[in-house]
Amino acid sequence: MSPEQEKINRWMRQHPWTSQAFFNRPHWTRRRFFEVVGTGVAGSFLAERYARAADTTSSGASPKGTARNVIFILLAGAPSHVDTFDLKELSGTTPTSFNPTTVNNILWPMGLLPNLGAMLGDIAIVRSMRAHAVVHSLSQVWIQIGRNPFAALGNVAPNIGSIVAIEKEKERKPSQIFPTFLALNSAGGAGPGYLPAAYGPFKVTPSTGGIANTTSPVGQARFEKRLQLMHSLDDNLRVNGPNGQTMSDYDSFYGAAKELMYNPVVNQAFGFTAAESQRYGNSGLGNAMLVAAQVLKADQGTRFIQITSNDGWDMHQNIYSAANLPAKGKILDNALSTLLNDLKSAGLLDSTLVVMAGEFGRTVGPLTAAAGRDHWPQQFAFFAGGGIKGGTIIGQTDSKGSDVVDYGWSQNRYVYAEDIEATIYSAVGIDWTTVRHDDPFGRGFEYVPKTGPFPFMPVNELWG
Repeated sequence: MSPEQEKINRWMRQHPWTSQAFFNRPHWTRRRFFEVVGTGVAGSFLAERYARAADTTSSGASPKGTARNVIFILLAGAPSHVDTFDLKELSGTTPTSFNPTTVNNILWPMGLLPNLGAMLGDIAIVRSMRAHAVVHSLSQVWIQIGRNPFAALGNVAPNIGSIVAIEKEKERKPSQIFPTFLALNSAGGAGPGYLPAAYGPFKVTPSTGGIANTTSPVGQARFEKRLQLMHSLDDNLRVNGPNGQTMSDYDSFYGAAKELMYNPVVNQAFGFTAAESQRYGNSGLGNAMLVAAQVLKADQGTRFIQITSNDGWDMHQNIYSAANLPAKGKILDNALSTLLNDLKSAGLLDSTLVVMAGEFGRTVGPLTAAAGRDHWPQQFAFFAGGGIKGGTIIGQTDSKGSDVVDYGWSQNRYVYAEDIEATIYSAVGIDWTTVRHDDPFGRGFEYVPKTGPFPFMPVNELWG
């Protein structure tokens, strides 16, 4: 038996909830368990090799370091690339209302995405991106963790935002009270994996009321007295208790939550008026982007924001009906263009990398018999800000958009989710070749996985 297998077996014997039956359960059941636990395989095992004291190695890559913040937008359901960001005008199929127009040598659906079309000088699009798989649940997690969820460490792999959070922890100021990693409209998003729960996403669905439960029904004075009493009774257990790191993580949660209570800065950043919501399109996606802009303006420690568009991009039927792509396109166009303009006005766009993608693309050419488009591996990725060169198109697909005819970057191959991950890390100054030696199985957690026939790399051509 290998030392690695013996280590896993020993860990399973020491923890009653770990059994072979558990590891034979469906992948998503296991992943949900790790998310609920919070620290992944938390407790006594990680107490021995706490992530914040991890030994790391790297190949010494040179990241760009042009961005301070990241906003990552997941278009859940997979939008049709050939109808949007890699438009292919097809006679008899493409609606005339899309008004295909050449802007700066880019064919663009001005009737569908007019506001973004007017901002193409600030936008870069990767059209040579390819999905590894065309299964929604699998690929949505894949693009959030930058690796195969079924790989050796897939079950405990952190969200890209969690890696950014733990790397940027040292840059936080004591006065900054917002979570480093904020997730908006992303209740089912990937969590911190095996990293301490403090680096997981703070999940919020924005509303005009801001964050719920920032006040106590018994009043602030009585709440403070109760909190003091609790600390007097169990502080020793929190630090020296039998559950090790698990109790410490819970204590961190309580402390972080307390800092968000009775704080006007929180209410101002996370709440908004009806008029402000209307400016972003009066939609769930728009509200999330509005809050994202306000949070970054507040400069309270948030460095990575994930926003999930749950607007229904999975259009197998009637894709061109008014309630489908035209409606969803308007929601995205209004919200994203306003976000970019607000970041630019606040002087934040140059320091904030905005990345957007779905989990894969959709079938090309004429519509299906159901007047929709099914799953397809060819897709796009959208970039703006963070020092990237606007007006840039990376890669070219064939006349139908079914495959790549020109990769458009130095690696001369498809761009994958792992390359997008490496690009994000490079943009914020993180060495994407870093390997952490604190994972529960002792394999070494690679920020960007190195397995495969070629190394994954940042798309440096985005910087021009």
